[in-house]
Amino acid sequence: MSKPLTPQQLRDFQKNGYLIERSLASEDTINAMNRIIDDSVRPALAPVEYEADVHYPGSPASKSAPGGQTPRRLLNAYARDIVFRDWARSAAVVDRLRQMLDCSSVMVSQNHHNCVMTKYPGFSSQTSWHQDMRYWSFDKPELVSVWLALGDETPDNGGLLLIPGSHKVDLPRGRLDAALFLRGDIEENQALLDQAIPAHLQAGDTLFFHCRTFHAAGQNETQAVKKSLVYTYHCEHNKAIPETRSANHADIIVDPKP
Repeated sequence: MSKPLTPQQLRDFQKNGYLIERSLASEDTINAMNRIIDDSVRPALAPVEYEADVHYPGSPASKSAPGGQTPRRLLNAYARDIVFRDWARSAAVVDRLRQMLDCSSVMVSQNHHNCVMTKYPGFSSQTSWHQDMRYWSFDKPELVSVWLALGDETPDNGGLLLIPGSHKVDLPRGRLDAALFLRGDIEENQALLDQAIPAHLQAGDTLFFHCRTFHAAGQNETQAVKKSLVYTYHCEHNKAIPETRSANHADIIVDPKP
């Protein structure tokens, strides 16, 4: 097993709750993914989540409203094409996750993320500050998401914002709203929000982030579609809780033992 992360990189991930690896995916891989995605949105190839489905700020009111048929996520990415599967189980990804999660056997979730995120001009929605773990159910809150940029990602086109170190913060329930988003209307949260930084990414850059790291994203104010491939991983011994959404479909070992 290779050790692609330096000790300093691993310390940075453990301290900040995220790590960006530049140019981790090749240009050929990015081009192949973009071709498949473009063919899958004109028309949209099911299963698809639309902007109207999420009811976030900026979303169309319904699928029949203007922009209501705007794709937000192409679901089941792992099953869509071999190029997505090859990336999900590549040594570049899996060996880093082994270090971050401190285990030898890593699984990719079929229930959470496992999608291509699209953000269209004009009808994209805003995602408020949240931890992904708010709606995931596992024995331990120890999962890492891998976000592959398929083009430039900046605050202008709805790129991710992150709060470093927030994966270590335990907040009282009153600092979150009914949907478990971080409340922006109370003074107690302002010091945390003031620490937010943008994750500036280019095609091939990969963001690894802990499931408890607070993150958010704005709307796409540019004229181009933003696309990202996102998977979530956990150690084999960290089981999904039965009869929850996290256990709907069996997760997949991406580094099977000999």
